[in-house]
Amino acid sequence: MTLVDTVKQDLTTAMKAREADRVGALRLVLSELQKSVKEGDGDEIAVLRRERKRRMESASAFRGAGRDELADGEEAEARIIEVYLPAEMPEGELRGIVRECIAEVGASSAKDLGQVMKAAMAKVDGRADGKRVSTLVREELGA
Repeated sequence: MTLVDTVKQDLTTAMKAREADRVGALRLVLSELQKSVKEGDGDEIAVLRRERKRRMESASAFRGAGRDELADGEEAEARIIEVYLPAEMPEGELRGIVRECIAEVGASSAKDLGQVMKAAMAKVDGRADGKRVSTLVREELGA
């Protein structure tokens, strides 16, 4: 069963249970997934990560503006989306990959950050957020 099918089933279940917030979030996710498939993109995980990131950025902006109730709604949607994402890579494993990539690239300073990030993101394969990877790369390079 594809991710789109899973979201459709969950949407139906949420509609029957009259969970309005969940229905809204799942409809939006389903729409984005279907649009991705139609465009030939097909990377469902990337779509989910992008949508989760948008929700977290919106929540941050709302909190900054003193709109906590809207921020809470955005964070709730982000949690709904996270259910469909693969588990995040553990810190130790991610640090090991970063060190391996630094050695492969021969990086020695912050100016090699881009090369290390490119190699690390390819190996991480969507199991860790780019911001997390970037933070670890900077720590390891002493930048």
